[in-house]
Parts: sequence; C-alpha cells; structure tokens
Amino acid sequence: MSTPAPTLGRRERNKQQKLERITAAATELFAEHGIDDVTTQQIAEKADVGTGTLFLYAKTKGELLLLVQNAHYAVALETGRAAAEATPDTLEAAMALLRPIIECNRAQIENGRTYLREMVFGNPTDSHHAEALRIVGDTENALADILRRDPTIDDNRAAALARIVSAVMFVTMAASVNAEASIDEIAQDVRAQVDALLRP
Repeated sequence: MSTPAPTLGRRERNKQQKLERITAAATELFAEHGIDDVTTQQIAEKADVGTGTLFLYAKTKGELLLLVQNAHYAVALETGRAAAEATPDTLEAAMALLRPIIECNRAQIENGRTYLREMVFGNPTDSHHAEALRIVGDTENALADILRRDPTIDDNRAAALARIVSAVMFVTMAASVNAEASIDEIAQDVRAQVDALLRP
C-alpha cells in the first residue's frame, strides 16, 4: 500500500500559490511582449505580489524566464521522446526528439534566444539554471539512447555524439544569423548537420 503524499502546511501552500501566480504572470507577459519589454514590476503587479516577494523566487528577469521556459522545455522533451520511440530510423528519430524543442524555443524568438543565453551563462547556483541544465542533460541522454540503436555506435561514441548534436541544435537556434529563420528552416539546418555527423 502506498503512503499518501504529505499535505502542505499553510505557509507552504501560500508559497506554492505565489510561485504559481508569478509563473503565470511571467508566462503571459513574456509571451505577449517578449522579455526585453517586460519589467519585474509589471510581473509583480500582475501576480499580485510585492517586488521583494518576486525576488525571493527569481532574482532577475533572466531567472524568471528560466522558471517559465523550463516547464515548456520539459514538456517538449517528453513529446519528442514519444515521437522518437515511434520512429525507427536513427536520424529521423533524433529529429523527432529535437523538433518539439526547436518549436518550443521559437515560440517567441527573443525569449528563446535569451533562454539559451541564460542557460549557458547564468548563475550555476540558481535552482532555475540548474533545472535548465538538467533538461539539457536529459535531452542528451535521450539522444544517446537513440544513437545506440545503430550497432556501429558504442556507448562512449553515442554519449559524445549526443553532446555534439545538442550543441549543434542550441547554437543553430541561438545564432544571430538565424534570428528570422522559421521553425522548419532551423529544423532543416539542424538535420543537415546531424546527417553529416552520423554519416560513416
């Protein structure tokens, strides 16, 4: 018999509700205006919390964006995993995994590019940054699992290739030259690079 989950006390429930309001407010404002045109004051007002309270959950707009986007990226990764499982070809399975992540990143281009910048250069002690890096690690593990389907690719090579493919995707999405590129154009660019990488 499973043990029921412990119920949260009033203080913890209150903190969780504030976090949910802050996340919802930041999600809406960032999606509507982009990160550069939103202030922390606007997010605090929409969430009905003080700015001091807001900074307890995220110290900067960058951290707020990580908080918001991490949830979307986690969902995109799970969508990609399911699609990859149903795709037998190695290259096509890799792209089935990556396509939802690319779509997530390009939903609001400046937010997506800022997210990648925060992920790479943000404070590694911040919990939202650590969560972003965990998602990247999970993506690389999923890629390695796909690459291991190929009998010519051993475990070490699969792990190394997965890191390279992950870097290819992130650099392609973040590159200034691709700022106006569509989801299909980004996906085609990534696919061409991964195809070249996997060719014997």
